[in-house]
Amino acid sequence: MTPNDPASWITAALALAGVVALILLAGRLARRAGLAPPANGRLRIEESVSLDARRRLVLVRCDGRTLLLLTGGAQDQVVGWLPEGGV
Repeated sequence: MTPNDPASWITAALALAGVVALILLAGRLARRAGLAPPANGRLRIEESVSLDARRRLVLVRCDGRTLLLLTGGAQDQVVGWLPEGGV
């Protein structure tokens, strides 16, 4: 079989689809077994911005409220909670 053979492309596409399906199935089984957090968890990172080589500003959402964190310096700091309708 040559690389330009249509049968090789079809086989590769089917193999890729099979691997993606297995990954999705493993994720679903892990969530059902309690090994992975649910997709609608209480805590999530909204956005992260790099300030320099060490420090980052991180916008975290927790229970419907938004928190701004400064991480990576000498110590991590809570900049503050943002107003409810602010973000």
